[in-house]
Amino acid sequence: MDFVLHVLFSPLPTPAVISLLAVAAATLFYLNTRPSPVRSPIDLQRQSLGIKDGARKTALLEDNNNLISYYYDNAKTIYELFQRGLKVSGNGPCLGYRKPGRPYQWLKYKQVSDRAEHLGSGLLHKGLKPNPDTLIGIFAQNRPEWIISEMACYTYSMVAVPLYDTLGAEALVFIIDQAELSTVICDNQSKAETLLQNREKGQTPVLKTIVVMDPYEPELVERGTKCGVEVVSMKDVEALGKNHLQNPVPPKPEDLSIVCFTSGTTGNPKGAMLTHENIVSDAAGVVRHFETTIVLTTDDISISFLPLAHMFERVVQTVVYGAGARVGFFQGDIRLLPDDMKALQPTIFPVVPRLLNRVYDKVQSGASSPFKKWLLNFAVEQKCAEVKKGIIRKNSIWDKLVFHKVQESLGGRVRVMVTGAAPISPTVLGFLRAALGCQIFEAYGQTESTAGCTFTMPGDATSGHVGVPLPCNFVKLVDVEEMNYFASNGEGEVCIMGKNVFKGYLKDPEKTAEALDKDGWLHTGDIGKWLPSGVLKIIDRKKNIFKLAQGEYIAPEKIENVYVHSGPVAQVFVHGDSLQSCLVAVVVPDPEVLPSLAKTLGCRGSVEELCKNTEIKRAILADMTKLGKDAGLKSFEQVKELHLHPELFTIENGLLTPTLKAKRAELKALFQPQIDALYAGIQ
Repeated sequence: MDFVLHVLFSPLPTPAVISLLAVAAATLFYLNTRPSPVRSPIDLQRQSLGIKDGARKTALLEDNNNLISYYYDNAKTIYELFQRGLKVSGNGPCLGYRKPGRPYQWLKYKQVSDRAEHLGSGLLHKGLKPNPDTLIGIFAQNRPEWIISEMACYTYSMVAVPLYDTLGAEALVFIIDQAELSTVICDNQSKAETLLQNREKGQTPVLKTIVVMDPYEPELVERGTKCGVEVVSMKDVEALGKNHLQNPVPPKPEDLSIVCFTSGTTGNPKGAMLTHENIVSDAAGVVRHFETTIVLTTDDISISFLPLAHMFERVVQTVVYGAGARVGFFQGDIRLLPDDMKALQPTIFPVVPRLLNRVYDKVQSGASSPFKKWLLNFAVEQKCAEVKKGIIRKNSIWDKLVFHKVQESLGGRVRVMVTGAAPISPTVLGFLRAALGCQIFEAYGQTESTAGCTFTMPGDATSGHVGVPLPCNFVKLVDVEEMNYFASNGEGEVCIMGKNVFKGYLKDPEKTAEALDKDGWLHTGDIGKWLPSGVLKIIDRKKNIFKLAQGEYIAPEKIENVYVHSGPVAQVFVHGDSLQSCLVAVVVPDPEVLPSLAKTLGCRGSVEELCKNTEIKRAILADMTKLGKDAGLKSFEQVKELHLHPELFTIENGLLTPTLKAKRAELKALFQPQIDALYAGIQ
């Protein structure tokens, strides 16, 4: 004992004392600043529970099978949720916008509510009826007036129908006719002119009124008059409504709230009919999901840049308004998003994998020297170890040394991030959880389930899955015999039943019957697999339709049917990956055409040698691209790179079915090395 005391209290050399004190100080700082670990509200090894008929529910509903329809007793519709936000915020800031180089300006909740009443009253004074049979188009980019227009609909039980540019001119005409939109609210003169052009061609005869948010030239009114359409400013309609104010006619939970048209891959878009209960229940499911670890307050801010015409952004904003928090809109140019983030400093960041991939790539490319690369990897390793223990923070030594710049590029205050619309790479997700120091959730769903139907749990640091059913819905897997997926093996088509499942497609009973079975289960077309912990992993598509990383749907057969008309092409297999932003292909050249093509290009050799020739490949790709352009393929539908294969796909070699259809799974497996090489070459 005396020896120990002697060692402890005997004088030490000054450098050693300083070193010990430094270590002690660093340890004390670490212990004092490290937050408590995030504790999941459920057992992460048993995240979902089986119920009858093979369906599963979130373990959050362990005591019963009662799906939730709402979170707040006094807010069962979107209108009531917004009014709740007004009260709990004490009429705080609600919608933010900015001009280049300027700080954000804010509309308060009462201002938004009043303007919605004025706009709605103005529309009613012009003859619209305050009921769910009245559908109103909203054709605008994300901005406060979009929300004011939407809330004007809900204040008087009317229905919003979002329109967006990427649908294309034909789809725009189809939606206006299908939804019988007599009134469309748009943001600027250009969009108003697009609507008038259709009217001038004799299309969209139902359209009678265009309300424009921004100032416009007087000639626009005259042009509208000539084709029987009244063009009026939003400001004037609000003034009209203020002078003829009508009492709100609030909707009921079962009333239709929005008809969200999905772009699909072929044919006309389908209008998913969603009720107030659908949207409120989905938002409630999200809030209930992370209520024990994340409590939204009136100080929270979400940035809005994902299209308001899609349900992902709609549900995020519904969550925000219910908490009395605020939404700041980007300037409209995605290139300026970093500047908007720095100015807004959001705490909530709804995002898609494509943008997160850019963040990841930028950080990786910034590690320009071997030492920086080593330091980055070491820092990631240290932070990942903390994340696995449930420790989420931005104040570690690694944040100060390595990650502060990427955190500041997002405003420095993000604490909740939700990614959806397409799968995210586990590598990228793991890296960002470490680098950004915030909780990142991955959601899965589709428009027909309002937005999300599964969500990753707080405290679950694993990746490569989409979490568990939300408390507003059940999920089950059903057999897909032709693809050898069986529910008894924990695999099959993902089906959803719950409060967030849509009522069907507008005026399309045939497509509705394809999506909803007689028992009310929504069939997604995605193939899922239950993992041992009770989480869901998406592993395939029932139909050969998939999403690229940016969320665009692809129908490969449609593209193949175009490319196969190329002279040098005998067979083609188009492949896309949900973690990639473009398509690649495996092409079997026509053995009769290939020699003449080679001669034209001055190339010689056997078929096998010609398939390795770069000039041959470029010529075939150029011809395919031209055919694709002539056939109207969109840029993301065009193949960006290809591999030439000398042997035909046949029944005998197992690459074609007896009906001569491509066996896509077998083709993908056979050519996976070439596919990987093609993507590596593109990057």
